[in-house]
Amino acid sequence: MVSNLEKDKKTKKVTIIVNGTPHEEEKNDITYDEVVTLAFPDFPQHPERTYSVTYERGQGNKPTGILSPGGKVRVKEGMIFKVKHTGQS
Repeated sequence: MVSNLEKDKKTKKVTIIVNGTPHEEEKNDITYDEVVTLAFPDFPQHPERTYSVTYERGQGNKPTGILSPGGKVRVKEGMIFKVKHTGQS
C-alpha cells in the first residue's frame, strides 16, 4: 500500500520559467512540444511553425542546451526556457 507521503513525493511539482512566465510542472521530463505550447498556446494548431528552444539551470550533467523537435529534457526547480519563433518549415 502506498502512503499519502509517498504519493506526494511522486507528484512533486517544480516551477519552471518559459519566456519569463512561471509554470508549475510535475518533476519529470518535458518535451519540446510541451515547452513550445507553454510559450505559444496555439502551437498545436500550427505544426508548420518552427521554434528554437534553449534552456539553462538544468540538471547537473547538462545545465544548458538546446531542446530540438521530438526531444525532451528532465525539469528542475527554477529551470529557464527561452522559446523563439524561427519561421515556417
